[in-house]
Amino acid sequence: MPFKFLSAASGSSGNCYILRTEETAVLIDVGTTGKRIIEGLSEMGLTPEDVDGILVTHEHTDHVKSLKMIGKKASSARIYGSSETLHAVRETAPEERFFEVEPGAAFAVGDMKIRAFSLSHDAAGPLGYSVASGDKMCTVVTDTGCITEEMFGYIRESDLLVLEANHEVNVLMMGSYPYYLKQRIVGDKGHISNETAGSTLCRMLRERRNGNTPKVILAHLSRENNTPEQAFLTVKNMLFEEDFLVGRDLFLDVAKRDQVGHIIEI
Repeated sequence: MPFKFLSAASGSSGNCYILRTEETAVLIDVGTTGKRIIEGLSEMGLTPEDVDGILVTHEHTDHVKSLKMIGKKASSARIYGSSETLHAVRETAPEERFFEVEPGAAFAVGDMKIRAFSLSHDAAGPLGYSVASGDKMCTVVTDTGCITEEMFGYIRESDLLVLEANHEVNVLMMGSYPYYLKQRIVGDKGHISNETAGSTLCRMLRERRNGNTPKVILAHLSRENNTPEQAFLTVKNMLFEEDFLVGRDLFLDVAKRDQVGHIIEI
């Protein structure tokens, strides 16, 4: 059964990912413009009315900006998130549309089986999601300051992994951000760097039990402290140092910040 993914936006200015099967469609975050989300849905052959669920990771604006607008158009979609997140966005939709999810919980949306897990971020009850259909699994891990063993358990076996590569450490530390903001970003409740993404992927490939070649999308890049070229190069070089080759051991791409990406099928 085809399992398709598309990034409508990814970065510090807005985030939205679309997953669909033949029967089911979900959005993971709705933090970019409604116009771009609808454009992404159209690229996938969908309209907002086809959306069955909206999975919200946390309440920061770059993840919920268009929740009220898209929620109205996707009128049959339930809105999933932690109790803390849903409380923070309670004005965006009627209470009966909300479905509280606990970390570690499993639930179904159509033919998708979804597991939620805790992220380490300065937000109210942030969650990551791993979405499975048939024997394929897609996991989204962004907006976290560190990779826990729980997160890594999902990362290791994913067929498609969307992994944060927010900043290049040297660029961040030499940049113009004030000291407190730099410390927030590099802290355990901030964002993971290109270097952490690279080391995580090396470990993924060392310990992977799934024989499939994974597809990895580097995501949530900082506009000021990273570039797509830098993220790709840092991660590629770290993989190469451990004898892992892009194109042989994994497929590697970078999500576009301000435009709809291409469809990836797993």
